[in-house]
Amino acid sequence: MQRPSRWIGAGLFFFFTTALVFAATTEVFRNEKVIVTEETLAPGEQETVAGAHASMVVFLSGDGVAVKFADGTVKNRAVQRGDTINEPAGARTVINTGHTPLRLVRVEFLTTGSDETWGMTGLPPNYKVLFEDRHSRTYEIRIAAHAWEPQHTHHARVVVCLNGAQLEHVLPNGTKQPSTLKTDEVTWRPGQTHTGHNLGDTDLWVIAIEPK
Repeated sequence: MQRPSRWIGAGLFFFFTTALVFAATTEVFRNEKVIVTEETLAPGEQETVAGAHASMVVFLSGDGVAVKFADGTVKNRAVQRGDTINEPAGARTVINTGHTPLRLVRVEFLTTGSDETWGMTGLPPNYKVLFEDRHSRTYEIRIAAHAWEPQHTHHARVVVCLNGAQLEHVLPNGTKQPSTLKTDEVTWRPGQTHTGHNLGDTDLWVIAIEPK
């Protein structure tokens, strides 16, 4: 959540000043399972995250981030577009330690989740599971231009599109549904069984987060 004040961190050890800066946070959507926000921090900016629930972060841009926890621990990492971080519940401060704007999508999970493990169940072999715990299953989808993928089944999910494409879903009964995604689009899609077809000239790249 956005706070009325920000501190500017300088250098690896974050020598703080009293200058005020503001990170931009926009709520994309919410439902009974998730709250999804898009956040942008300029180099040196930071934001306080209340961390009432566990969340998954997908990076849209940036090159460096630090997370400072309530106990004073700081974790630094290099990031690039498409990287993901699983965040447990708990208050923390996120700092853009890089040289370019840091843009991210945060998916906050509102349910207690489930101990059931989904793994690759229902997914085609070209998908890559990035992370799974009791709160979610997160996986990467890549479909080359003009390619088909075999029939598969999704749970209801958040879709973060990193490279858009003209898509079509073919349902088991033969019904065709337009399913085009634009680059940087973030949306919610219900669970469904379908065959996917990339009709366009661009490769699709998506991160999907299925809350449990």
